[in-house]
Amino acid sequence: MCGIVGYCGERDAASILVEGLKRMEYRGYDSSGISVGFDNKLTVIKKKGKISNLQAALPSKIPGTYGIGHTRWATHGEVTDLNAHPHSDSSGKITIVHNGIIENYITLRKKLSENGVKLLTETDSEVIAHLVANFYDGDLERAVKEALKHLEGTYGIVAIHADEPGRMVGARNGSPLVLGLGEDEMFLASDVTAMMSYTKQVVYLEDGDIVTVDKNGFKTTDIRDNERDKTVSTVGWDIGEIEKEGYPTFMEKEIFEQPQSILRGMSGRLDIDQGTAKLGGLNMSSKDLRLVNRVIILAAGTSYYSAMVCSYLLEKIARIPCSAELSSEIRYKNPIVDPNTLYFVVSQSGETADSLYAMRELRRKGATVLGICNVVGSTIPRESDGGVYIHSGPEIAVASTKAFTSQLTAMYLFSLIMGRMRDMSMSQGKAFVDAMDGLPAQIETVLSQNAHIKTVAEKYSDCTSFFYLGRGLTYPIALEGALKLKEISYIHAEGYSAGELKHGPIALINEVTPSVFIVPKDSLREKIISNMKEVKARKGPIIAIAVEGDEDVAGIADDVIFVPEAHELMYPFLMVVPLQLFAYHTAVALGRNVDQPRNLAKSVTVE
Repeated sequence: MCGIVGYCGERDAASILVEGLKRMEYRGYDSSGISVGFDNKLTVIKKKGKISNLQAALPSKIPGTYGIGHTRWATHGEVTDLNAHPHSDSSGKITIVHNGIIENYITLRKKLSENGVKLLTETDSEVIAHLVANFYDGDLERAVKEALKHLEGTYGIVAIHADEPGRMVGARNGSPLVLGLGEDEMFLASDVTAMMSYTKQVVYLEDGDIVTVDKNGFKTTDIRDNERDKTVSTVGWDIGEIEKEGYPTFMEKEIFEQPQSILRGMSGRLDIDQGTAKLGGLNMSSKDLRLVNRVIILAAGTSYYSAMVCSYLLEKIARIPCSAELSSEIRYKNPIVDPNTLYFVVSQSGETADSLYAMRELRRKGATVLGICNVVGSTIPRESDGGVYIHSGPEIAVASTKAFTSQLTAMYLFSLIMGRMRDMSMSQGKAFVDAMDGLPAQIETVLSQNAHIKTVAEKYSDCTSFFYLGRGLTYPIALEGALKLKEISYIHAEGYSAGELKHGPIALINEVTPSVFIVPKDSLREKIISNMKEVKARKGPIIAIAVEGDEDVAGIADDVIFVPEAHELMYPFLMVVPLQLFAYHTAVALGRNVDQPRNLAKSVTVE
């Protein structure tokens, strides 16, 4: 599963479908295909590999003004032309594209085979096309609804039929699907980026929605034919934000956008006079927040490390117990829900399956769950009790950078609110606000060292393993730095608390394994310097991220990257940026595809 795009209107469908698929390349995929309808016939072309392979296979002209397309990320069956989407029924009259996993597909395949249906692929998705065909009697919408009654699992589906030209039927259950409204044309896609060249008017479909679309409009019902009212939203992004705008890659562009994205996340939310912040989307009064005696933050991947930073921060400045939990684990722990515990779910896309399912389980148990998300209108914000949009803007590169610091921004603002309601004085609050307000300019200073960071990265790009070490607020930054290097360079890297070095990992220190130490100017600085000396004594190469003017660190490290001196609680922002650039330049030196690293997808919408 990965990317879906559908079109019906008056334009050339094939070119629009291919453009939409290219807009979604960042999501990760291993094959692609399109199905275009014309003259009561569907033309299906699909190829493994990059979309350029598909483009090379397309004839110069495919007539037709409606169709569907898909980029696949293999789950069931190998990466082959045959297993790529779209999938057809035996007659070739019906084609479907599908994101998600059909859990009972083996049972369905067996029943279809017993009924004489010949299945051609190894996928779970093909059974959908044959089920729709089995129930088709001239009404595609009805056939899709009947087929859905037999499916178990998650899906975003779009189906077309050669005998119903210009019509698409889409359905959603656990996998995102968005409707785009144009003038005499309509779109369906798993991501708004696929249609942003043509419209910014969208309808975010919800689980259980079934939508029937032609160029003149749409109708949304459920599986029992009950109409479901939908709200039209306007996408707040501009098309330029999903272009590289002169940068060689989206990842580099997004790293350099962080001063602006952090500023957007703070805009209108900092209260300078009172030394606090305002987050109206929480849907909680001051009295409600005062009753909170514990906070638990659920997240996955990069978002989990931002949650870890917040867990340290909230306990430090608000004296509230706080823990970060992996969303993939908490759902299956049969979590104990306390009425005075506040839960956050953090997700860039707002569609992360592990986090979404965990949120639903907690809400079933009566928990108050707030979302921290980037994508407006995505599922987690719609289903949560409230929350915060981080306003990072579209993040196209698979490896998250600006969304990470924007998530930190949102959680720092929440921590400030809670701190000011408890132990934080007004003067402390004002100092915190001033420090946050200064972050964009300080990050610009860090970014100005890009050339130096590139030189350091190229020096170590042939190494096969790295350690990343931090303490306190920068321990999660060490984990995030290691993750970035793994994601885009494919080099093995491990993040540790520097205090754990002597409890095992030090056995792996040698002359060819660099250690990246994160050394803020805080109460743990001396202890980290001691850890650096332990590595140095064993001839381990050291790269340090340190505060400008720290000659003690510079005297020990083989290479050092400095960040400006700042409020001690702000170093996670400043010290993660050099690690992002270090990973980026290492990957580029190795010839990696930094925007679309192997085996990874931007939005993980299956467990």
